[in-house]
Amino acid sequence: MHIIKTTDTLFKRIQFFKNKQKILGLVPTMGNLHEGHIKLILLAQKYVDIIIVSLFINPMQFNNELDFKKYPKTFYKDCEILKKLKIDILFAPKISEMYPNGTKMNTYIQVPKLSEIIEGKSRPGHFTGVTTIVGKLFNLIQPNFSFFGEKDYQQLLIIKTFVKELNYSVKIISLPTVRLKNGLAFSSRNRNLKNQELQKAPFLYQVIKQTINKIIQNNGKNLHKIINFSKISLIKKGFLIDIFDVYNAKTLDNFSKEQKKNILLASVWLGKTRLIDNKKFIL
Repeated sequence: MHIIKTTDTLFKRIQFFKNKQKILGLVPTMGNLHEGHIKLILLAQKYVDIIIVSLFINPMQFNNELDFKKYPKTFYKDCEILKKLKIDILFAPKISEMYPNGTKMNTYIQVPKLSEIIEGKSRPGHFTGVTTIVGKLFNLIQPNFSFFGEKDYQQLLIIKTFVKELNYSVKIISLPTVRLKNGLAFSSRNRNLKNQELQKAPFLYQVIKQTINKIIQNNGKNLHKIINFSKISLIKKGFLIDIFDVYNAKTLDNFSKEQKKNILLASVWLGKTRLIDNKKFIL
């Protein structure tokens, strides 16, 4: 495994593999690797010759300075995991390497509408930070494939949109959300949960599944009543709700019975930790 920290060195290494006509795959991460990341890398191994994992805690996608500083940093542990998986390149640049003029003066990529609704409304500028860094990584590495989890569903849809509209040649491959046996989605933020909160956290996915079952049983009728009942259940359990609603899975427009493919998106606070989850369903 080559650990690369500068864009110049990365470029030379990428050109070496391209000259050998190798198929390249990128798995972008912010580190603090967990089972979800591992499954993404194992998926990548089925598609590509060379796997590049990026590890960069991107300040541009944090709209809270404290949240950025608190984000868990486990570089040496991450390296051990990646060595065991036998990836080819770990790209771990400093902030100054990716944003030489600072994040405020950096050219950015923004996807209209999709970046401004739902999660984007709660976290202004977040998705612009995501698309900008992912676009920079795509330009630097020029991967044939890039791999993302479906837990961050809105993010995935936004990335697919800018890839299509800006004519990137990379193919996006997504992996269904990886979960613990109790249903809790793997997330780097789970380590911030206290023991009591960790016991409560799986209740979110239970409620998501129950809500979808009720919506299907009612054929989409009484939607607001069903959603509100679920929200009350979560609040009683100690969750603070930011987002808990049903949307069109393709466009993230508001739910409509005419659309068969739908998704329930949830974003909640449990103590000081923000948890996101989702589940798709067909009506």
